[in-house]
Amino acid sequence: MVERILITGGAGFIGSHLAEQLLDSGKEVAILDNLSTGRFENIAHLVGRPGFSFAIASITDTPVLDRLASESQAIVHLAAAVGVKLVVEQPVQTIETNIMGAEAVLKAAARYRAKVLIASTSEVYGKGVRVPFREDDNVVLGPTSRNRWAYAASKMVDEFLGLAYFQKYDLPVVIARLFNTVGPRQTGRYGMVIPRFVGQALRNEPITVYGDGSQSRCFCDVSDTVRALEALLEQKEAVGRVFNVGSTEEISILELARRVKSRLNSDSPIQFIPYDQAYAPGFEDMQRRVPDITRIHALLGWRPRLNLDDILQRVADWQHSR
Repeated sequence: MVERILITGGAGFIGSHLAEQLLDSGKEVAILDNLSTGRFENIAHLVGRPGFSFAIASITDTPVLDRLASESQAIVHLAAAVGVKLVVEQPVQTIETNIMGAEAVLKAAARYRAKVLIASTSEVYGKGVRVPFREDDNVVLGPTSRNRWAYAASKMVDEFLGLAYFQKYDLPVVIARLFNTVGPRQTGRYGMVIPRFVGQALRNEPITVYGDGSQSRCFCDVSDTVRALEALLEQKEAVGRVFNVGSTEEISILELARRVKSRLNSDSPIQFIPYDQAYAPGFEDMQRRVPDITRIHALLGWRPRLNLDDILQRVADWQHSR
């Protein structure tokens, strides 16, 4: 059994929820975060809990990472560039953070034989049109001249590297591809659509739909996501494998805007903004993003418990509380 877990990027939206989940399960948790996109307020309520500690530092700070890795039986690697907006605007930061960060974590883990769970992303499916996406599907990305695909490519390298460490060094590595995790503590700062829509609706501002709104997504509550991550961390048969983690409840972005407006009784108009204006000229998006979760269900019996209406209410309640 894993008793002490290091979470990189643990002050972020998903990491802070995972830290809570693991502490509630009786684990010790250490967090490493440089607060570039994470926020200390996400974990402030955990300070003082038995078995909890944190360090404000980068994962490329070798002495700090080495010390924390040496004290841990497992590392959950969540530290990464987040959000389409940041990826498009900061491609160098995106590539370096993702690839160099994963390399640093895997090297540290290999020194101390710590299990590693790498949080990857549905973005790696790129322009795939075979829906739902299965873990072993072929991948098609856009051209390297479009920053949009830098994130997907860098996370693919993370996966390749992690699986290479498993194959060459027998390091226990698990890959979790996350599909649009949402919930309390997530902000719309980096382009995340549900907190952005909910915030606009609560303020009766225009709900801004990028493109024509026909693109569809599936949204998974963070409580379901961290439940999956904890189970994957504990399951020996997950080692050396890739797992989709997400909801299969598909909705178009335009219908999502309408759903948010209706549920929150908002007077907000729905406003369409071209991709070129929202992000960058020539921006490309994935039309559909739906996971096949057969593999994780077969191994763990895992399925999401909360539906989209539950998720929207939880996000709205959290924003109200702020």
